[in-house]
Amino acid sequence: MSGFEYKKGALHAEQVNLADIAKEIGTPFYCYSKSEIEQRFAQLQSAFADLNPLIAYAMKANSNQAIISLLGKAGAGADIVSLGELERANAAGIVANKIIFSGVGKSEKEMSRALELGIHCFNLESVPELERLNKVANKMGVIAPVSVRINPDVDAKTHAKISTGKFDNKFGIPYIDAKTVFEKIKNSANLKAIGLDMHIGSQIINLEPYNEAISLLAGLFSELNENGHSLEHIDIGGGLGISHGNNEPIVDLLEYAKIVRSHIAPLNCKLILEPGRWLVGNAGVLITKVEYIKQGAGKDFVIVNAAMNDLLRPTLYEAHHDILPLTKTKDNSQTILADVVGPICESGDYLAQKRNLNSLKQDDLIAIMNAGAYGAVMAGTYNSRPLIAEVLVKDDKFEIIRKRQTIAELIALDDVPSWI
Repeated sequence: MSGFEYKKGALHAEQVNLADIAKEIGTPFYCYSKSEIEQRFAQLQSAFADLNPLIAYAMKANSNQAIISLLGKAGAGADIVSLGELERANAAGIVANKIIFSGVGKSEKEMSRALELGIHCFNLESVPELERLNKVANKMGVIAPVSVRINPDVDAKTHAKISTGKFDNKFGIPYIDAKTVFEKIKNSANLKAIGLDMHIGSQIINLEPYNEAISLLAGLFSELNENGHSLEHIDIGGGLGISHGNNEPIVDLLEYAKIVRSHIAPLNCKLILEPGRWLVGNAGVLITKVEYIKQGAGKDFVIVNAAMNDLLRPTLYEAHHDILPLTKTKDNSQTILADVVGPICESGDYLAQKRNLNSLKQDDLIAIMNAGAYGAVMAGTYNSRPLIAEVLVKDDKFEIIRKRQTIAELIALDDVPSWI
């Protein structure tokens, strides 16, 4: 069951009428379903039950403390890429030895704090990073557990801006250099290699790239251990896609697990997964209000009070999100061809283009679906538009999990020098 369904013509989040939330707190706002997130996590656990993986939630998808805490209580660890995400995971109660530190640009400060907390491991992405971590760990008198992120040069067949597993991407160490890098780790006094890692992209719908990349990783794992390295885990990253609508296919989770199992089970090693979008993407919506219907030549413009600063994905990735009216009426049987745009002074400020939409009028409320991942976390304050509220629903109640920023609070972030 989806966390968002129509009941008596009104779109609900679980048992809460989304229009009632809008009436109470205003628009725009993000709304997440607690049960949807919990169900997705349980499905993932069940699909991989025999392998008992560490499911390290990729916090970049949605780093609200409520979401992290919810997943942490369900048993998740965290995949983090910054000091801020590390501190968020720590504050939300994620056990340190369930935290994986990824990312290409780790600073000495980030490394020191992660070592201080005792995280599970660092995913190394370059030789200079390896050398820096060894130096930081030596200064602290500790051994840093590391995994090496391998770039397998596999095309994930996804959008160019979210593909990470090709040689021309900035991520990871080339497959052909892996043995040399592991020898360098072996000769580094304050590093201990414990695993192999990969992450080939995001919003992956075709499972064949996973099959190809995991096969390469599994072969390398066996070869390295045969050559005297004592690796304990394989981290296959995340990136499993969801349906954003537009007839996009839904990935078969059990088929995905079958592919992973075929390569990992014979190795008798620990498995780490780093899902992000798959856990929270379908569990969130962006609710916005129609300000104007503007008639144009050939198509109309539905001007709403949410904008690209609230949801950047359509502008940045040409992402498709289904759009639904919060209330179904007789008028909904009629459609208009329109762009859904915001008030920002940029031609790139749109949430949908050339979309056949249910007939809408001024002050109607609409839902931008499947916005639980890479929505609020990518938001900004362009045009001095304050960050919007986030809400979490459980059954028949909701709570604000991030209050709406005021204009006064936004302005107060600035400091004017005394000499002006």
